[in-house]
Amino acid sequence: MDSAITNSLLHQQTHDPSSKIQAAKEIRRLTKTSQRFRRQFSDAIPPLVSMLRYPSLEANAAALLALLNLSVQDETNKISIVDAGALEPIVTFFQLGNINMQEHATASLATLSASPVTRSAIGASGAIPFLVEVLDQGTPQAKVDAVMALFNLSSEKDNLHLILQSQPVPYLVNILKSSKKSSKISERCIGLLESLIGFEEGRVSLTSVEGGVLAVVEVLERGSPQNREHAVGTLLTMCQSDRCRYREPILKEGVIPGLLELTVQGTPNSQTKAHTLLRLLRESPYPRSELEPDTLENIVCDIISQIEGEEQPGNAKQMLADMVQVSMEQSLRHLQQRALVCTTSEVSLK
Repeated sequence: MDSAITNSLLHQQTHDPSSKIQAAKEIRRLTKTSQRFRRQFSDAIPPLVSMLRYPSLEANAAALLALLNLSVQDETNKISIVDAGALEPIVTFFQLGNINMQEHATASLATLSASPVTRSAIGASGAIPFLVEVLDQGTPQAKVDAVMALFNLSSEKDNLHLILQSQPVPYLVNILKSSKKSSKISERCIGLLESLIGFEEGRVSLTSVEGGVLAVVEVLERGSPQNREHAVGTLLTMCQSDRCRYREPILKEGVIPGLLELTVQGTPNSQTKAHTLLRLLRESPYPRSELEPDTLENIVCDIISQIEGEEQPGNAKQMLADMVQVSMEQSLRHLQQRALVCTTSEVSLK
């Protein structure tokens, strides 16, 4: 089917949707991997959005999937789709009880929400409670897309309040528990949790969920560098908000080894946050006297004494020694790599 014919079919005034369905399917096929076709078919957006309101699931699905492909990596098309009124029918698809339409709608919102320009409109459309519901009851792929959409939407303050009101924390914890800690979905989950923990309702919800704090600690221990940064930021926000209330729930999940490792191996932000959190987790929030310097070793001694009943500096020294050894090995490898680069450069100059 020629692309010009496909475009014209969408603009035909006809009560028979079959030709338009075929045209929508052709646009979906052509725009799947081609940025050129996404630009070429941008004029098809209004008639495709009109098809979302047809009393035909086949027409709805064909149009929605065509719009989804048109919006991929195309900021202008994302904005045009929202401006053409697509959000209202997309939200209604969550209420049909049709798993396929729910998946398509969630994927569409995940893609559309990648544009900062569309996020306020998506939040105002009433989509957020449905996206949170997908976190609980959706298919595995729908859950991935819902997490992505909610993470994108959370950059807007009003949206963040709407997300919090929909009580997503238990579902986010469940996804974290079942996902690889270094995966993208874990990154979006823990990033969203870090934002939600800035509110008391979010903190109460996390500590009320069985294994909630532990799920964050596991990301801190085994996540990617970015995931670990979000995880330590989540725990630090909790402890800074109310140290007396959240110190024990964090300590009892065995967070100390992971924090010590972050002080050496984490990103610069992770290192700073980990050290700050270690200071907050010690028994006394106040610095030691000059006779007992406020070193990392002393901080760890304080914490271990609370966990094990008596001060055991040997444990703290061993933990720190292990971390120092890792740091020295990393530094040595870095120096070797630099020497190799310099040698290669010198050879190339000759």
